Amino acid sequence: MQAVAHLRYARISPRKVQIVLDLIRNKPANVAMAILKHTPKAASELLVKLLKSAMANAETNHDMDVSKLYVSKCFVCPGPSAKRVMPRAQGRAFRILKRSSHITIELSEKE
Repeated sequence: MQAVAHLRYARISPRKVQIVLDLIRNKPANVAMAILKHTPKAASELLVKLLKSAMANAETNHDMDVSKLYVSKCFVCPGPSAKRVMPRAQGRAFRILKRSSHITIELSEKE
């Protein structure tokens, strides 16, 4: 049985989120929470909330024991990019992509 939490359209680049997700993959949920709280990355703040949500889903929806939970899957997919224009020299315009992410965390119970 798995408990899943999704965060859609997060205004952060998937590349930045992936670095932090690699730190918590296959770790127990309480250890993953400690890692996220002490990681000085912008993505870790979003992932703390998402992990709390996944833990709450596991407890309330699936009657899982919170002390036995671990991060079985976590991944990020690119969301839509907002296109913006940055003025450059000699009247040119360069495109800036403001990227977004769809983040998923899945928790499972250890036997």
